[in-house]
Amino acid sequence: MLEAPTKHVISRIRSSYSQFSEKEKLIADYILENTEEIVHSTINQVADDLMVADATVFRFCKRLGFKGYQAMKIALASEIVNPIKDIHETIKETDNDLEITEKVFQANIRALESSRDVQNAESLSKAMEYLLEAKRVFFYGSGGSGILAQDAQHKFIRTGMDTHAYTDSHLQLMSVSQLNEDDLAVVFSHTGSNRDTLDIVDIAKERGAKTLAITNFAKSPLTKKVDLSLYTVAQETEYRSEALASRIASLSLIDSLFVNYSVKMKEQAQEATQRMRDAISRKRM
Repeated sequence: MLEAPTKHVISRIRSSYSQFSEKEKLIADYILENTEEIVHSTINQVADDLMVADATVFRFCKRLGFKGYQAMKIALASEIVNPIKDIHETIKETDNDLEITEKVFQANIRALESSRDVQNAESLSKAMEYLLEAKRVFFYGSGGSGILAQDAQHKFIRTGMDTHAYTDSHLQLMSVSQLNEDDLAVVFSHTGSNRDTLDIVDIAKERGAKTLAITNFAKSPLTKKVDLSLYTVAQETEYRSEALASRIASLSLIDSLFVNYSVKMKEQAQEATQRMRDAISRKRM
């Protein structure tokens, strides 16, 4: 796993949550629920509270990318003292147009950096395995997440992949009811608690299809249902919801999967792209 950035302790725990063992989830929950207390606690106190061995807590810190408990605690203290919603992203009513624009860009940059840092090789390799083995790939998203589904199809259709995108809830259900074990359903949901999205996953699994989620919340109903999840990380500010910044990160994650797929399916992708260019050229004067 990548070495943990100083200010990404909490987001790293949240984004990796579904990959933790039961004991690791116990420690993760304790840290998330007792953030300020952890800063003043020893590894022995944490272990005693959770009734686990000191070594278990130590290994958890190593799994997050830290040298040990003390390094994790120092990073966590820094995160509490200097919250991610810092002066660079706090928009004020007195800010001029340029200042607001700069802060919006800074929020997007931070979301991209944080989301990049929580990716891990195992999950990405598994996602690529799903994409490469699927005969058909279906992208699903509702509301703002529907834009992500459409963007994913717009990219992957260039590779020659048999791909489809659905944003209407009724069409989503009609589509997912026709999936089979050779298909992959990719669902986008910022919170991972959208009822329509959860229904899609349930039916996809009943049909034997693989399921992949791209979401901002590791501890959500969605991540418990799907076969695999990839995560984005974004923070909310007063004038801008975290969903807006996470959309930028999700688009970049789609780009990463698209480029990885194109590299692995180079000949197919090149032929498909050329056919597409030939067809689109008819639209130009």
